[in-house]
Amino acid sequence: MSSSGIDISQLSDSEKTALETYTAVTGQEPSEAIPLLRRSEWNVQIAVSKFFDGEGPDPVEEARAALERPPRQTGRTQNLMTDDITESLSPATRAVQPAPRVDTQPEDQPVYRPPFLLALLFTPFNLLYRLLCGSFRLFGILFPFLPRFLNVTANPALQGVRRNTTGRRPLGPKDTAARFVREFEEQYGTNSIQFLENGYNMALEKAHKELKFLLVVLLAPEHDDTNGWVRDTLLSPEVTEFINDPQNNVLVWGGNVRDSEAYQVSNSLRCTKFPFAAAIAHTPSVSSTAMSVVSRISGNTSPAEFVDKLRTAISQNKEPLERIRSTRAEQQASRSLREEQDSAYERSLAIDRERARQRREAEAARQREEREAAERQAAEEKRMQDLQQWKLWRAQSIPDEPAADLKDAVRVSIRLTSGERVIRRFAPDAELEELYAFVECYDVLQESQGATPVEKPEGFEHQFGFRLVSPMPRVVYEMDAGGSIRDKIGRGGNLLVEPIDDEEDEEES
Repeated sequence: MSSSGIDISQLSDSEKTALETYTAVTGQEPSEAIPLLRRSEWNVQIAVSKFFDGEGPDPVEEARAALERPPRQTGRTQNLMTDDITESLSPATRAVQPAPRVDTQPEDQPVYRPPFLLALLFTPFNLLYRLLCGSFRLFGILFPFLPRFLNVTANPALQGVRRNTTGRRPLGPKDTAARFVREFEEQYGTNSIQFLENGYNMALEKAHKELKFLLVVLLAPEHDDTNGWVRDTLLSPEVTEFINDPQNNVLVWGGNVRDSEAYQVSNSLRCTKFPFAAAIAHTPSVSSTAMSVVSRISGNTSPAEFVDKLRTAISQNKEPLERIRSTRAEQQASRSLREEQDSAYERSLAIDRERARQRREAEAARQREEREAAERQAAEEKRMQDLQQWKLWRAQSIPDEPAADLKDAVRVSIRLTSGERVIRRFAPDAELEELYAFVECYDVLQESQGATPVEKPEGFEHQFGFRLVSPMPRVVYEMDAGGSIRDKIGRGGNLLVEPIDDEEDEEES
């Protein structure tokens, strides 16, 4: 049970899944997320959109307010100056017109060009059509209500569609905007107004994303007031300073009504008088994605009047944008904090993983060393057992000491490593290996008198760990040299048992 009295356990499985998905995306607390999900009918996408873009008005509450609102008169008189009169009314009485998008030519769509012979054949008809369109455009300038009247009464599928009769090459939205900026600078010189060099729809997206005001400027070059209005009003220091002020958050997009996109924009914005400018801004009171026309500036206006209308529109719509901007900043800050926390957690987790890996490696190395030590100990014990068995087996084959009356017997005095001196006689034809075997098995010979016969250990290769040396002069009687004891030592001699040191042998070699 949360602090707000909301029991999550009472939610259904689908509602719990939606709550988990929503909180994972937004990081909002369940006590705040559940009311928003209920208002969104537990639709996660709608709830996430309301969280990031701002929540619009409740349709149910609007319907109730509409029932309680007194009926208004439906009939009213409208004339050609309706737009100008509406602008002069208070903000409470002026309805907000949405800023629609326009269908433009795709960037990658190729321009169709008829064959040369066909174009030559239809040249007279083309000239006649252009003459008629030019005449109609002249009537449209003299009587501004005609284009709007035809646009309202025409088929909706044909509204906003205009044939290219000006001879201007049709381009994509981005190239059209770049051409407008280039022609504007060529005619009026370099100015301080930075026009957006992209299409109208992209300008709307940019203004909505950055929560800025979009100033749409539509120019009709054939209009008599266009040049004077641009030089005296639009490019005046007062207007440019206000537009370029970062605190006003104004983006400027311009178009020539001779281009298809600007012509469609003029029809969508219901432009009836040139030169024309409109301020468009995001209106969260309408919906979370709505872009609406908040001010219209039509006709030849002065710089003071132009700035005053822009300032009024910005001041009236700046507060909700600031709230959304602060909300987005808080969301971004919480998102950045969450990312930093996740990053710190990942780093801590990586450190813990590294420490666990090092502990596992150290434990594996310790176990490996213990296993190798156990294997070495077992091998050494096996070697000692095999050596003892070999001594017992070899002691059985060592002949007894010759009788005392044997004249050719070899008498050898041996000092063992223990310091004990052993004197023994060997047969004259005994091999040197027998002398080594006697020294090796001396301790066994002293203990195993009449012992049970023992077999030679299988797979064991015995190597003598000592050598017999004559001290004065020093002569080493190597086992590998072979030969009989009499040939090597003579009739007798004094020998020392000298242990073999592998490291010493390597140094000598």
